[in-house]
Amino acid sequence: MYRKTYVEIDCETLENNIKEIKEKYNQYKYYIGVVKNNAYGHGIECVKYMIKGGINYLAVSSLEEALKLRNIEKDIPILILEPISYEGIDIAIKNNLTITIDDKKYFDLLLKTKKNIKFHLKIDTGMNRFGLKNKEDVKYIVDNSNDNLYLEGIYTQLSKGIGTEFIREKNNFENITSLIDLNKIPIVHIERSLTLEQHNKLPYDNGIRLGIIMYGFNKKKYNLSWKRKLYNRLTLKKDNFVPSILNLKTILKFYTTVLEIKDVVSGEIVGYGDLYDTKKEIKIAILPYGFADFLFVNTNYVYINNKKYNIIANYMDVTSIIIDDDVKIGDKVEIFGDNISIRKASEIANQNVYKLLTSITNRVPRVYKYKKEIKEVEY
Repeated sequence: MYRKTYVEIDCETLENNIKEIKEKYNQYKYYIGVVKNNAYGHGIECVKYMIKGGINYLAVSSLEEALKLRNIEKDIPILILEPISYEGIDIAIKNNLTITIDDKKYFDLLLKTKKNIKFHLKIDTGMNRFGLKNKEDVKYIVDNSNDNLYLEGIYTQLSKGIGTEFIREKNNFENITSLIDLNKIPIVHIERSLTLEQHNKLPYDNGIRLGIIMYGFNKKKYNLSWKRKLYNRLTLKKDNFVPSILNLKTILKFYTTVLEIKDVVSGEIVGYGDLYDTKKEIKIAILPYGFADFLFVNTNYVYINNKKYNIIANYMDVTSIIIDDDVKIGDKVEIFGDNISIRKASEIANQNVYKLLTSITNRVPRVYKYKKEIKEVEY
């Protein structure tokens, strides 16, 4: 690493998070680790620690992501959550990848080819993205799948985990699948990270998709607004609500280094277009990270030696902060970590955690720590 701007991933904590989830929610047979978009910004190289923790299936968004993952993990089953084009089918077969089917015509096309591939059937319960809404089409696909075009699983994406929205979507799933026997489907997975803790396991569910929760973000760490708290109190009586029993830890920290220090006199400016107009003499530090590294770069402040320093200018490749005499060239800078939590950074940036994490670009090296082992991965 030459630039000294990097993301640090605590893989032992990742492993322990998954072990705790499995211990507290041990009713499932399949624990599907969702690692789309470079494992939510953490880097797909950390999947081996997920597997150590007990993940026995992986899921990604696209065929391209699946192929990158297959180069790292040769044997674990991988589900592609988005339907892929017919042109990619042979590549998926060659790499032992499981596809998603959500269209009867597409199913018929594959059925005629007699290609040997596994698939999961996607149900649309209300989000109006991918998925079947017609129960007759679901029955047709289930009845006509075979040893070649093998139906391994069925799933949906729930938009809510509590209240009337959850009940509506659950009822939709049960209605759309009412003409088939869910107990005969090897894998049924309709739950995900942020619905896992909200209610008891559904009787026909034997799989759970774990995404953001693996990385240390679970329900009880949300700071709910008074409106949401009131809504929860009014609606939870309509659902089988279960309070959180997990104590998870976040695994990602983002650091850079003081590259240069400059003295700026009163009346000078900092940045493009007079971005910062100095009213008095100040000292600034130049940090080697910008919005090409982290889209939501303007999170107001950073920490150096456990002390807060304000950001005053952002560029594509660097960021300027006001400092004092305590700061030296080469000092380690926390963008977020022990002093600035990712939750706090997301609040300042007015973005949710998903967007914040996945906005860290692939030009930032990931450093993986596991016990005494340290591994650096550059993209």
